Amino acid sequence: RQGISSAFSGNVASLAADVDQSGSVNGTDLQLIQDYLLGKITEFPIAEKIVDTAAMEKLFAGITPTASYKVEGENNPLFTQRFGADPGVMEYNGRVYVYTTNDVIEYDSNGNVTENTYAQVNKINCISSDDMVNWTDHGAIPVAGTEGIAKWATCSWAPCAAHKTINGKEKFFLYFCNGGNGVSVLTADSPTGPWSDPLGKALITRETPNCGDITWLFDPAVMVDDDGTGYFCFGGGVPDGKDAMPGTSRVVKLGEDMISLAGTPVTIEAPYLFEDSGINKIGDTYYYTYCSNWNTSGNSYGMTSGAIEYMTASNPLGPYTYGGELFPNQGKFFGLYGNNHHSICAVNGQLYLFYHNRGVEKAMGIEGNYRSPQVDQITMTGTKINMVTGTMKGIAQQKSVNPYVKNPAEMMSDQAGINVRGLGDTVVTEIDKGDWIKVSGVDFSKGASQIVLTASSKSGCAVKICTGSPTGKAVGYAEIPAGGKLSEVSAAVQGLTGNQDLYFVFSGQAEMDCWIAK
Repeated sequence: RQGISSAFSGNVASLAADVDQSGSVNGTDLQLIQDYLLGKITEFPIAEKIVDTAAMEKLFAGITPTASYKVEGENNPLFTQRFGADPGVMEYNGRVYVYTTNDVIEYDSNGNVTENTYAQVNKINCISSDDMVNWTDHGAIPVAGTEGIAKWATCSWAPCAAHKTINGKEKFFLYFCNGGNGVSVLTADSPTGPWSDPLGKALITRETPNCGDITWLFDPAVMVDDDGTGYFCFGGGVPDGKDAMPGTSRVVKLGEDMISLAGTPVTIEAPYLFEDSGINKIGDTYYYTYCSNWNTSGNSYGMTSGAIEYMTASNPLGPYTYGGELFPNQGKFFGLYGNNHHSICAVNGQLYLFYHNRGVEKAMGIEGNYRSPQVDQITMTGTKINMVTGTMKGIAQQKSVNPYVKNPAEMMSDQAGINVRGLGDTVVTEIDKGDWIKVSGVDFSKGASQIVLTASSKSGCAVKICTGSPTGKAVGYAEIPAGGKLSEVSAAVQGLTGNQDLYFVFSGQAEMDCWIAK
């Protein structure tokens, strides 16, 4: 009342009093505050803010959208706000969780990009999706180093993950390698954490029986069998003179707790092995998959170098028999060769191959083996895995997005200029002028009159909501007030019907947490 009758003490007080976010403080706000204090309402309704559409059109006409590292119409790579190599994949309740090595760009003393040494990798990215196109970024898990969960470790390479019901409770396990000298594990009660270090040391070291002579003690893979038993593969490297049969991969049964071994690791005689173990059960057959080394010339199997090969067995501990090649080096499809690393995952009865490629690096105009995750479909003929073709198109969207529930802003199929902060419950950040987020395949079959964003901006920001492309015709505009505090802002929208690709384009600095259509 004092603010309306005389003046507010400052902008913060005025913003706080504008409880319906109409843009002005008036009698409606006074009545709403009174009703709230009397318990008649439990939350403040958001007024439909009148937006100067002509001014907004003029504003965004002068803004060039930031360029994306993905090509329109292509679903690979899965995400572009950070790099993500060595995808380890887990399905849980119909949702796919992808954990990746968080490649960090390295520079020389002159500021030039140098070859990736992997020495700065101490985090693991986590993304997830239930439609294989829109991926939610759950942040980068701080695994190793002084700020990490496993402070005794220096690196966090090549993750893999599994879940299992133990004592009636679902538990999650994230395995990683601390460089080439050991394999470790984190645990959680959720696939997105928070994670803890249950052992305070590595799970497998060179002191583990039958592991002392493994060239590279890394690249874990895990499988939980139908009876709940866990099996674990790891290892790699080529001893001198042993290109044809390196003998450096192992498989072992895990303890009931998934963080101990229930036996001595068994050697897998995998021809021309290099690295990148995988283990899956498809039907009644167990598959061991791996990357071939770079000296396969003249082999009798017909395999190529740096390719994903598979072997089969009737027992997860082997013995395994060579089956064939399922995925050539990604350079065959995309032009940039490099190490090949994969995971096989079944989702709703369909098999998928997750791998990495250097497409984002290429789009950025740099070169140094910085990698990003991709996925393509696997088909089979009997027990034979057919050769997979790497594509930038990727997988078609498996289900539409429901706009009538709160959707996290960090769920997107493409973006330009943004990043994500936080862990587990994340927020889109580093938004600037021209940056944008795309959500593919949103089902507006019930229509919509408004879209409510939860967002913030230090100095104020406008948001153009459009379809088709970042330069598409606007269906509505939202204005985020200055202040820097996350709050709900409403945009009146028109013309949202059917299945649409939705874009949020920003005029300046902002952060965004979620959105919902009403």
